[in-house]
Amino acid sequence: MELKSRTPSGSIEKRWDQHRFDMKLVNPANKRKYNIIVVGSGLAGASASASMAELGYNVKCFCFQDSPRRAHSIAAQGGINAGKNYQNDGDSIYRLFYDTVKGGDFRARESNVYRLAQISVNIIDQCVAQGVPFAREYSGMLANRSFGGAQVSRTFYARGQTGQQLLLGAYQALLRQAATGKVKLFPRTEMLDLIVIDGKARGIVTRNLLTGKVESHLADAVVLGTGGYGNVFYLSTNAKGSNCTAIWRAYKRGAALANPCFTQIHPTCIPVSGEYQSKLTLMSESLRNDGRIWVPKKKGDTRRPDQIPEDERDYYLERKYPSFGNLVPRDVASRNAKQVCDEGRGVGEGGLGVYLDFADAIKRLGKHGIRERYSNLIEMYERITGENPYEVPMRIYPAIHYTMGGLWVDYNLMTTLPGLYTIGEANFSDHGANRLGASALMQGLADGYFILPYTIGDYLSSTKFEKAEASHAAVLDAEASVTKTTRRMLEIRGKRTVTSFHRELGKLLWDDCGMGRTAAGLQKALKRVPELREEFWQNVNVLGAGEELNQALENAGRVADFLEFGELMCLDALQRNESCGGHFREEFQTPDGEALRDDANYSYVAAWEYAGPGKQPVLNKEPLTFDYVHPAQRSYK
Repeated sequence: MELKSRTPSGSIEKRWDQHRFDMKLVNPANKRKYNIIVVGSGLAGASASASMAELGYNVKCFCFQDSPRRAHSIAAQGGINAGKNYQNDGDSIYRLFYDTVKGGDFRARESNVYRLAQISVNIIDQCVAQGVPFAREYSGMLANRSFGGAQVSRTFYARGQTGQQLLLGAYQALLRQAATGKVKLFPRTEMLDLIVIDGKARGIVTRNLLTGKVESHLADAVVLGTGGYGNVFYLSTNAKGSNCTAIWRAYKRGAALANPCFTQIHPTCIPVSGEYQSKLTLMSESLRNDGRIWVPKKKGDTRRPDQIPEDERDYYLERKYPSFGNLVPRDVASRNAKQVCDEGRGVGEGGLGVYLDFADAIKRLGKHGIRERYSNLIEMYERITGENPYEVPMRIYPAIHYTMGGLWVDYNLMTTLPGLYTIGEANFSDHGANRLGASALMQGLADGYFILPYTIGDYLSSTKFEKAEASHAAVLDAEASVTKTTRRMLEIRGKRTVTSFHRELGKLLWDDCGMGRTAAGLQKALKRVPELREEFWQNVNVLGAGEELNQALENAGRVADFLEFGELMCLDALQRNESCGGHFREEFQTPDGEALRDDANYSYVAAWEYAGPGKQPVLNKEPLTFDYVHPAQRSYK
């Protein structure tokens, strides 16, 4: 497999503009001749569908939710970055580019990240024009707040509902095109395979989740905007339906999968409260603007927080990282929370928690000031825990959140399979080994509104398409594969539930491929995961039938893919003998416990190629070069 990144040359400030000019165009009359499939209706999928339909393409948009409005993008809380420098505090497009490359621990392409920073300023204007109700200052100017990994305020927000408000903007643009007939929506429909004809992605096989009907849909190009794979860990901040099935099935059809071990741990989540939990609840990183993080200085201190005097508290992030304090990047904050809890200084039941305390902010701003900024987050926390953050500190602990790995894409967002594009969290592209807060929404909308609508035209205008028929052997093969897998699951009638397999896999990965990783732990996981997968196919119990609404069957298919994907994650983590970003190999750390990269040997994108059932996947490497932000030991002190 040859990885052609198509990264432009020349001055980084001009690369995207020059690249757009160099690409071939599709004239307006010809655009209506092309059909495009978009899988996923979150920020990336909805914005891409709306934008391409606006240009004149015929778009089919698929989502497994009952409405595009239910996509997981609504769960994003804290904000979206843009280098507009509204606060006049030294921000710029270049500083946003620099912070993002550094925050990703120098494992992202410079050209992609600079383009993202450039486009960020246009995203805000687009969303304001759509009526997204960003917070505003008294003067009427859009407000900004700080986020981890930056010393400027560049995050635009709508209280703690930023993702929901941005998705409503994309959703209304999508529905406008649906009303014109340029977009055809397919809700409650799940992609289960990719159709490849003559080496090109030409369609998908789907299952109607209400009737169970398996169907094929053909097009000239396929776009995946299906989100991340964090639910491989079972407990995560993701919606329960989020899964890796679309990208995994595409991987098995020939698309390279990049950096699967790069997973992000979010430092501000409500701690686990019991075995009954099926997901975790995120508390926005924006809370770290005003909340101070601390634990008792003494091990095993079980006193109430109001009984612990100031001189017996350890504000450990402020102590260790005076320049950034509580606003260090997520990976740094998460590892430090784990460290103090491992030392026996954690708080709450089980000792897996740290305090996020608003007492000082309330003295400074009053309750009304905190309520104005975070009311919905504080209300959500109180409903779940029964504790009032205005009176006692929040308790938080790290949890699996975002995934930086995904399908490998070139500068045009096309995978190694011609005609298959991947956008948003489903690709690997812009965040390296760690995503800075408030940049997921930025990437999803940049890909959907401003990048893909340009780059897909270059492929369509320069490719000759043979007519694809439903009777083509590749279509029939993909349909038969889906039907066979479904039938096989339903016929096992074993003794273990799907959830029991998923829970065991998740705990295994959290322990051995989570916040801390070792060669021994990864080797243990690589032995156990195949055993668990084999047991799944012999002993899982999936009730119901295929030709009906069957959520047990839906879940089983996704967990079956997680059981394969989890092995690749561990394999990727084992071959990367360094620590960088969210990938922390405990054997590779500095004397003071920070991540220790090995740029001489691992400054590359790991792109895995499927080699067939039961065979070891092939590792391909895309070298990373840095001409503008030179790799250095990442320091936030």
